[in-house]
Amino acid sequence: MAKIVFMGAGSTVFARNVIGDCMCREALKDSEFVLYDIDAERLKESEFILNVINKNINDGRAKISTALGVKNRRKALQGADFVINAIQVGGYEPSTVIDFEIPKKYGLRQTIADTLGIGGIFRGLRTIPVMLDFARDMEAVAPNAWFLNYTNPMAMLTGAMLQGTSVKTVGLCHSVQVCVESLLGALGLENTQERRDKIQSKIAGINHMAWLLEITEDGKDLYPEIKKVADKKLKEWLKGPKDQKSWNMVRLEMMRRFGYYVTESSEHNAEYLPYFIKSGYPELIDKWNIPLDEYPRRCINQIAGWKKQYAELKEDPKLGHTLSREYGSGIINAIVTDTPYRIGGNVLNNGLIPNLPQKAVVEVPCLVDRNGVQGTYVGDLPEQCAALNRTNINVQLLTIEAALTGKKDKIYQAALLDPHTSAELPIDSIIKMCDDLIKAHGDMLPKYK
Repeated sequence: MAKIVFMGAGSTVFARNVIGDCMCREALKDSEFVLYDIDAERLKESEFILNVINKNINDGRAKISTALGVKNRRKALQGADFVINAIQVGGYEPSTVIDFEIPKKYGLRQTIADTLGIGGIFRGLRTIPVMLDFARDMEAVAPNAWFLNYTNPMAMLTGAMLQGTSVKTVGLCHSVQVCVESLLGALGLENTQERRDKIQSKIAGINHMAWLLEITEDGKDLYPEIKKVADKKLKEWLKGPKDQKSWNMVRLEMMRRFGYYVTESSEHNAEYLPYFIKSGYPELIDKWNIPLDEYPRRCINQIAGWKKQYAELKEDPKLGHTLSREYGSGIINAIVTDTPYRIGGNVLNNGLIPNLPQKAVVEVPCLVDRNGVQGTYVGDLPEQCAALNRTNINVQLLTIEAALTGKKDKIYQAALLDPHTSAELPIDSIIKMCDDLIKAHGDMLPKYK
């Protein structure tokens, strides 16, 4: 029987997906699940929903308990086999609001701000210390556990765990699973599950900027057809009204210019690059259909809608669950049963992609069995793709260094090297903005020297 601890279990929908998935797998049905959070109300909501699912689809076989607050954390982790991380340090208010509003005062606009850019840097800086605390507890009471990280900024957080602790860690994201589907859907090409099951693809790079290096069907390279259709679609959207599929314009433009489709959404990639959000060219926002301040909007809508959603779930006596696309339960099942499983995982590079830095966290095909998660060798990326990845990796590595050393100048250097920030602001403004952000976050950040 596996012991699985879910950190940030107040994220009820996500906890339902991952833990519900475990209950769908025979080898994990009798597992012990410990739900950990610092929000008592949300923790209680998650416990209720998961108990209903356990009863309805699992005959109540799983053992579910909760642990509230830091004082109960080490006890919750005692003897864990797997720890799933889905925390959000600082929440929407105050931290996410700070990440957006202070940069705006300097003329720096963002879309999501959870992975790179000035928002991603500070999200990483306030999250890494909390995860290091998790790691110290795990090293003491669960030294053999696997840490499955779902929290952004993925590469920064996973890298900090792998560089700064002995905890076995893999970063997990949704973007690899849906990459091909999103590309076919955006172009209006046949996008049935039956077709996608026949398509072979190869994806590698870094989280949120991994590259669809190959896409074939019955041995035929699909890229020539895809690029032809993409060129036509982009011309239509750039000349006339945009339809409901035009949300993917940035990714298609990057494919047109650099040769390969990227895994994460256009609103994300617009702020990972220096080309699309430029104060001197405000027309680019409408031209490329870029939703500025998108993440705060999502947060507001999610917060407003959660009570209604929870009430609906709570009143459904037949509430069940079917296996989702999340990798988590498949990884746990593979390690427990020694059944091989393939994922797109975030692991330390160590030569898997030779033309990226060795200390970088890369997103590559991984094999999972009783030996754990093992990244596979990819080889060099096309040089233009590696070059774009490096611009993001620079920021990731310096943010990790700032968090592990407590040196403020590493924060400045991370921000100065960020592609979007450095394309918009002069050095002195970037430094002052960082100081303002450090001050505004207050006790949410450690003291830097």
